[in-house]
Amino acid sequence: MLDPMRLSMLREFARRGTVAAAAEAMGYTSSAVSQQLAALEREAGTPLTTRTGRRLRLTPAGVRLVARAEEILGAMDLAESELKDADTEPSGTVRLAVFQSAALTLVPRALLALRESHPRVRVHVTQSEPGAALADTWARDFDLVIAEEYPHHSAPHYPDMVRQPLLADEIRLCVGGRWTAATRLPEVAGAPWVMEPSGTATRHFAEQACRVAGFEPDVLFETADLQAHAAYIADGLAVGLLPGLMWTRPGFDAAARALSPAAHRTIFTAARAVSAADPAVLALRGALTSASHSVDLRAGAHDLTPEESRSRD
Repeated sequence: MLDPMRLSMLREFARRGTVAAAAEAMGYTSSAVSQQLAALEREAGTPLTTRTGRRLRLTPAGVRLVARAEEILGAMDLAESELKDADTEPSGTVRLAVFQSAALTLVPRALLALRESHPRVRVHVTQSEPGAALADTWARDFDLVIAEEYPHHSAPHYPDMVRQPLLADEIRLCVGGRWTAATRLPEVAGAPWVMEPSGTATRHFAEQACRVAGFEPDVLFETADLQAHAAYIADGLAVGLLPGLMWTRPGFDAAARALSPAAHRTIFTAARAVSAADPAVLALRGALTSASHSVDLRAGAHDLTPEESRSRD
């Protein structure tokens, strides 16, 4: 009989690509994983891996077994979930992955409400880049992820992942200092810019917005820290494109100008189908939905008047 734990190790090896990465993900040593994979081969009665140069790869039999392992382990997860009585008080730990701006706004509100409504639910929060967090949630490193999609940049879709929208977050041109009076992208063509690192969806969106407006942005500041973006913009050191979860925060000291046409990023939660049925995950998702409804993203709330603009010049 095939051992479920060894099947899960084979699945992690297939997903991660190396024994070392699978071991790190599962909290074992590489030698322990190698030994268990060897034991699984003996149980299967056929080679499941083969070495090509310095890399260990799955054999055709190993690929087929990984596909079956997904079904077997998924059925076991579902059976475990169904054993939990949905009528009882939700409890247990939910591992949540979240990106920065949602961690600063949505998560605190949700956790405060959850503490009152479902005190037996414990949430372990990890800040992570959305694309990587989606993959890690599919790989069972997290139970739930708060992720995002920027215009014309779809986030990856993984099998058996259930998405639930939270909110549409308006992206605006944010300006301060000598650039405060600017209302359109062409007016800041000569300004220094702050953007996220190359390769991110936010960077791609910002660069394309500038190019469509007819210029190549002069990016002097690169950081994934949106609080740093806000500080550079408020001080007049740079201009940038920020989502509403940042420009509606208390203390944001710059002007937020609507783009034409308006642009929004979509914020959503995602979980594996099995995790999505867990009462604790359902409770957290409900709290996050309520928190998203309480966020004030009113258009125009942070546009400065002409008098305010002149006072900053």
